[in-house]
Amino acid sequence: MRWRGIVPLAVAALTAACYAPTVGGSFLNWDDNVNFLQNPSYRGLGPAQLRWAATSTLFGHYIPVTRLSWGLSYVLRGMEPTGYHLFNVLLHAANTALFYVALRRLLVAATAAGDQAASRATDLTMAAAIGAVVWGVHPLRVEPVAWISGRADLLCGTFVLLATWAYLRSVERGGPARPGFILASAAGLAAAILSKGSALPLPAALLLLDVYPLRRLRARGAWPLVREKLPLLLVALAGAITVGVALRHGAVLTGAGDYGLLARATVAAYSFVVYPLRFVWPGSLSPLYEMPARVSPLDPRFGLGLVACLVVTAALVGVRRRWPAGLAAWTYAALLLAPTSAAIRLGADLAPDRYSYLSGMSLAALVGGGALGVMRLVRDGRLSRRIGWVAAAAAVVVIGGFGVTSWSYGEVWRQSETLWRWAVEVDPTCSVCQGKLGESVLEGPGGPARLEEAERLFRRAIALRPDLADAYFNLGTTLVVQGRYAEAEEPLCVYMARVPQAPAGPERLGLLYALEHRWEPAIPLLRQSLARTSDSAAVRSYLVESLRGRAAELTAEGKGAEADALRAEAQALEPR
Repeated sequence: MRWRGIVPLAVAALTAACYAPTVGGSFLNWDDNVNFLQNPSYRGLGPAQLRWAATSTLFGHYIPVTRLSWGLSYVLRGMEPTGYHLFNVLLHAANTALFYVALRRLLVAATAAGDQAASRATDLTMAAAIGAVVWGVHPLRVEPVAWISGRADLLCGTFVLLATWAYLRSVERGGPARPGFILASAAGLAAAILSKGSALPLPAALLLLDVYPLRRLRARGAWPLVREKLPLLLVALAGAITVGVALRHGAVLTGAGDYGLLARATVAAYSFVVYPLRFVWPGSLSPLYEMPARVSPLDPRFGLGLVACLVVTAALVGVRRRWPAGLAAWTYAALLLAPTSAAIRLGADLAPDRYSYLSGMSLAALVGGGALGVMRLVRDGRLSRRIGWVAAAAAVVVIGGFGVTSWSYGEVWRQSETLWRWAVEVDPTCSVCQGKLGESVLEGPGGPARLEEAERLFRRAIALRPDLADAYFNLGTTLVVQGRYAEAEEPLCVYMARVPQAPAGPERLGLLYALEHRWEPAIPLLRQSLARTSDSAAVRSYLVESLRGRAAELTAEGKGAEADALRAEAQALEPR
């Protein structure tokens, strides 16, 4: 039907409309400051920027495709955040349309062996549109769309969907997969991995689709299905090696001694369960669900999560013959969560919403399949038309509720302070959230009352998690700004002890000593900081002032040679 081509455009437009508030957002103090505001390396698409994108492992991510997209945003709109946000919204809207196309093909495959009435074109189109819209407008999508640094998830999703579409095209005629489309799928997988490493399990996910809904395993056998995917498997292997190297060179990983194997498995099981729960009830979503200092299966939330994961898996295995879609969707979600689950990598985040970008497609596909099932029952007369209209009205209400909720969350994500005030409201015990709110208050306009609020927030963050370092640095900075130099020294020394390799520690403590005219202890700290951040004009200025101040002291003490050496060093550091 002619109108079928309009459906993906309508799906994309509806999705984009739900995220309109995010377009007016700003850069956030949640990686955006490091990725964009403090990072001149990405700005443009010249040889220097291409070289940086191809070699950078910032934060332990090797994502050259994503970083090149940052450069494109800069070329188009400079440092105006509106252009970056608009890019994210349009990219996600396009992904929703791509998901519609892929889901419709999967629904056709799922019903091919069943009642022919179920495969009516109108029903399939409407069911796929419902599933795609549910995925596209769901509040779990707000984080990667509204957060500029979340673009990696969006681009990865784009290429995963293109790779999946190419694979579905390769097998749509039955028989062996067509090599040309398999190579196209492998190219899509490579681009997805270079956007974000969470695409690594895609070959396994495609094998899962061979089992259901494509039903190719029984017809073709296991080995031919694996063999035809060798290009995809080789890409995934190369990607895994690349991701591993990037992690070792750029990431701050939680050591095996901090969280043992049982703790990691427990948190992974928790993440497999918590995303479906958030999918059903996306209330009180937060930008950060803080990883606790200790993880134990005896903790009620983790213990219940582990038990629920086992029970759901066992139940779906038990009903797999009557409802294969349930087990397929559950397994797909677990596969796509694996690279980002706590079983692989641990950090400050405990199951953040953005990790559901790929895995959440399986739950939305179930919604589409359920909608198709209701339509079939109504057409067959097994459900009355009245019940069908009630189901349709319920779908509209649910989708509308998701859209309104996403709109409201988009408003929250517009500014750092509103974001972290919301996060603290959701979880007052989140130390990082308290600290990030303190940073937002400290960076924003205001007088002494704002400084006092920031100090309270940083002290609260330290009280909640004394093992985390950033709040000590921020508390020391706040005390320095207030002129309380003697009090500022202790938290800054604690920060230096916790993260001895960070340039910010010696820079801030050296500045404190310089402000107190304690030139002698300031000089080695500022030298150390300058060695780690050679392009820092501020550190250079502090060091020059300290060198000249100490030289004056030495001259007064009659140590002219030492004073001359310091003056010469200061002169060499001054800009020419």
